Amino acid sequence: MNPKILAVIPARGGSKGVPRKNIRDLAGKPLIAWTIEEAKKSKYIDRLILSSEDDEIIQVAKQYGCEVPFKRPIELATDETPGIDPVLHAIEQCPGYDYVVMLQPTSPFRTAYDIDGCIENLLTNDEDFCVSVSVSEQTPYWMYTIEGGKLVSLLSQEKVATRRQDLPESYILNGAIYMAKVDKLIKEKSFLTLNTVGFLMNSNNSMDIDSEEDFLYCEVLINKNK
Repeated sequence: MNPKILAVIPARGGSKGVPRKNIRDLAGKPLIAWTIEEAKKSKYIDRLILSSEDDEIIQVAKQYGCEVPFKRPIELATDETPGIDPVLHAIEQCPGYDYVVMLQPTSPFRTAYDIDGCIENLLTNDEDFCVSVSVSEQTPYWMYTIEGGKLVSLLSQEKVATRRQDLPESYILNGAIYMAKVDKLIKEKSFLTLNTVGFLMNSNNSMDIDSEEDFLYCEVLINKNK
């Protein structure tokens, strides 16, 4: 029997970096629409829902075919609200699913192929948690803290490599896809555990919009690819 998969798009109204960014126009359509359209193409997602406290975001999501079965409580939409809380709330409101996938609307270049690849990675290997990552542009092996004015290597190493190719590949969370078994997520209350596996995404698909500069850069990329 195929597992039942719930996908949740969390999108609150408040945003300090870019006001109203979730419904801001990006190359002709609201930012959130990019995620909705790709999620609806998934071969595995059984139900796609929005979690938001904002009436305008809810209306836009509905226009693009995303179900909104509830309105998120305002206390779960503050700057201090942990990111996992809206997902756990959505699970409570929409019971009966084996897995949950969180898709943040700030990753407009994430594709249905990426989403299904992450799902397949978790299901095929019978894992409990999977999150998307991309190759890190900066290596942590060349990162330091400063103590007493002196550089102290962030990672313990006998000798600092002088060539990038001599260093292990490192990866960074790209924020595009988070997936977990529902019962395990309720227990752990986090997608990031000691047993979380990574799904590697193409760096070009991993853009995460968090600033005005990010918006402008995405516009340039979209217009270039047209």
